[in-house]
Amino acid sequence: MGLCAFYSAGDVVLLGGKTLFDVKIGYQTFGQLNEKRDNAVVIFSYYSGTHERYLPLIGEGKTLDPARWFIVLINKLGNGISTSPSTSVAQPGPSFPPVTLVDNLRVQEKLLFEHLQIDQIALVYGWSMGAMQAWHLAVARPEQVKTLLAVCGSARCWPNNQVFLSGVRAALCCDAQFANGHYQRPPLRGLAAFGRVYAGWAYSAAFFREARWRDLGFSSLEALLVDWERDHQALDANDLLCALDSWYHADVGHLAQGHWQTALARIRARCIVMPCTSDRYFTQEEAALEVAWLKQGELSVIDSPYGHCAGAPARFLRESAQIDSAMAALLRD
Repeated sequence: MGLCAFYSAGDVVLLGGKTLFDVKIGYQTFGQLNEKRDNAVVIFSYYSGTHERYLPLIGEGKTLDPARWFIVLINKLGNGISTSPSTSVAQPGPSFPPVTLVDNLRVQEKLLFEHLQIDQIALVYGWSMGAMQAWHLAVARPEQVKTLLAVCGSARCWPNNQVFLSGVRAALCCDAQFANGHYQRPPLRGLAAFGRVYAGWAYSAAFFREARWRDLGFSSLEALLVDWERDHQALDANDLLCALDSWYHADVGHLAQGHWQTALARIRARCIVMPCTSDRYFTQEEAALEVAWLKQGELSVIDSPYGHCAGAPARFLRESAQIDSAMAALLRD
């Protein structure tokens, strides 16, 4: 795993009124902040991922070249690196209070603008739930965020997306071993069910119809599904549900008295919003509804059979090239 530093924010009063104790945010930086303090690129972790998943994007000669940019990779609360149900001493497991993306945002702002002393952010970027966090920062700091790249991730969790999340959560919680979060051993059956259900939403109908799982090196559809099961069995169930709750309740409207349209209209950044044509839960139609409220918003659609996964960093060659091209365009401004 990429070397990770930790920022300690102390005890944090959450949006819901409870207090999360001894909050630590894991992050990694590359490059140096320039004299103007305006060359920062901030990238947020996605749902079950960590900062490490973005490492292939960073390097000499790449769009994210540390010789030019000060790159900050941030782990959200609940991802197993930053303070999470699996890592908290004071509030472990089911005693961990619900955290929202606004709660994440408030700690992330302290990390970026107080601890790292960034003045202006050249680009905020993320895929999936990482994009949702990028939206929140762009709303909260319109004077300091210059550009936004949101890949397969919306500014709020729309109802269809919530239905998807409710389904995978139910699959996990049905395992008696889960015991409402008080498990003594990992609820492996529930975690496997979570992963198998999730796989059906992550890709498109064309992906399965055309047996494109072969593109990923799998010998059969069942092999793909078993891989999803095993991948999720390696994760902590309470961590998954903590982050899922943040995703389910995500809405930039929390930053504007409940009005997401007003929140988006506050953004001054130049924005490129990149949904995928076949994404089953972060849909192209809802991305267009959000872009309509931006002062400088461009909808750049990824036409791909890989569904939501089309936006995954450095996973698919053609799709990744399109994302990289958008990132380069924003950083040229």
